[in-house]
Amino acid sequence: MTDTDFGFKRIPEEQKAKRVEEIFDRVAGRYDLMNDLMSFGMHRLWKAFAVSVARIRPGERVLDVASGSGDLARAFLARGAQVWMSDINGPMLARGRDRMLDAGCTAPAVRCDAERLPFGAASFDCVSVGFGLRNMTHKDAALVEMARVLRPGGRLLVLEFSQVWKPLQKPYDLYSFHVLPWLGEKVAGDAASYRYLAESIRMHPDQRTLATMLERAGLERVEYFNLAAGAVAVHRAFKLG
Repeated sequence: MTDTDFGFKRIPEEQKAKRVEEIFDRVAGRYDLMNDLMSFGMHRLWKAFAVSVARIRPGERVLDVASGSGDLARAFLARGAQVWMSDINGPMLARGRDRMLDAGCTAPAVRCDAERLPFGAASFDCVSVGFGLRNMTHKDAALVEMARVLRPGGRLLVLEFSQVWKPLQKPYDLYSFHVLPWLGEKVAGDAASYRYLAESIRMHPDQRTLATMLERAGLERVEYFNLAAGAVAVHRAFKLG
């Protein structure tokens, strides 16, 4: 039996998806409010930057993996793209669909595992994943799947927490392991889920390691952009073959 990380814990691989699903089942109702509070609203700027470097052209097909409440999906739609939303978690996908409808938009919403995408090869011009990759059990397999569904010339955008600038590590740890769980308890009644959030960020590959993983998935011209002193990074890679 193979183990994997679940925050700082080690658990059997087959349990991780279920454990992550339980967390997002609990936080779905306060997900957007907590994002605003935890990032002081900065997550909106990070997502806007990711959308800008995607260089979407009207009519292009975009798959938003781990779409959650749909911020990226709506932004791509506003740029004239044909957008598909996908997420492994039902309540989060429903929230994203509802927010899409509230904005007067529609997009297909598909519940699926990013490691086994139910789309044909070369189906999309762009694939995005925002703050979802670190929760996947087999990140390499998920990246290979995202590359598979990209058309030649297509690009993959990964927006994710990353490794902060070292001089800021101590205050960042203080915020992550004390303030975030406190906010989670006060606002969402769930400190444990936000403690997992902080731990999962520390276990996620750093900028250079993730760039190497993208190359191993068959992508090229890999580059990354540090935001918030490296606490967040946007990776962009292309499928050239």
